[in-house]
Amino acid sequence: MHIQEWLETVPAIAVYLLVGGVIGLESLGIPLPGEIVLVSATLLAATQDHINPYVLGACAVAGAIIGDSIGYLIGRKGGKPLLEWLGRKFPKHFGPHHVATAERSFQKWGMWAVFVGRFIALLRIFAGPLAGVLRMPYWKFLIANVLGGIVWAGGTVAVIYSVGKVAEEWLKKFSWLGLVAAVLFGLGSFVVMRIKAKRAGAAQDAAEPAGRPAETEAVAAE
Repeated sequence: MHIQEWLETVPAIAVYLLVGGVIGLESLGIPLPGEIVLVSATLLAATQDHINPYVLGACAVAGAIIGDSIGYLIGRKGGKPLLEWLGRKFPKHFGPHHVATAERSFQKWGMWAVFVGRFIALLRIFAGPLAGVLRMPYWKFLIANVLGGIVWAGGTVAVIYSVGKVAEEWLKKFSWLGLVAAVLFGLGSFVVMRIKAKRAGAAQDAAEPAGRPAETEAVAAE
């Protein structure tokens, strides 16, 4: 069977549930490739008429908002011990440097760290749980969560779908190449964010020894 014919057999409901589920779990705090799935599904919608981009976008937005909200509640109940447990279970995603980077973002941006976190792979899995751990007022979290979910998920679908429709004829002939390109793009953005997080952690470690003498002097002066 030609790949185009096979793609036409993929039930639309399965695509909607996959996108909403993966994005929801990622927002909840489970490290999953939500951005890759969303971009790939949107490119698929651009070439397959039976997949409605509006429904796809709505499922993505719903998954993002609901997942973040559940993550917030879990973080509020679990507190710091939850982050420590996650750090032991998933050191590559919830290690001390990752948590420190996320906490600095929250200290700097407050509730808008939840909004900005939507667009950053590292913060996307932290935003909900960490906001709960830091006891951010829920109404502030909810505003940033809803706005971030709409702009990130809805905006991604709108942009990628528009680009896909412009190149529809090319994608129909080489749809598998389009999907591969989407996956590579998503992986690339994730890797870039991981590298930036490691560099930030290394810079913090290098700065700590220099800061300790000053801290000691301050304590002594007191």
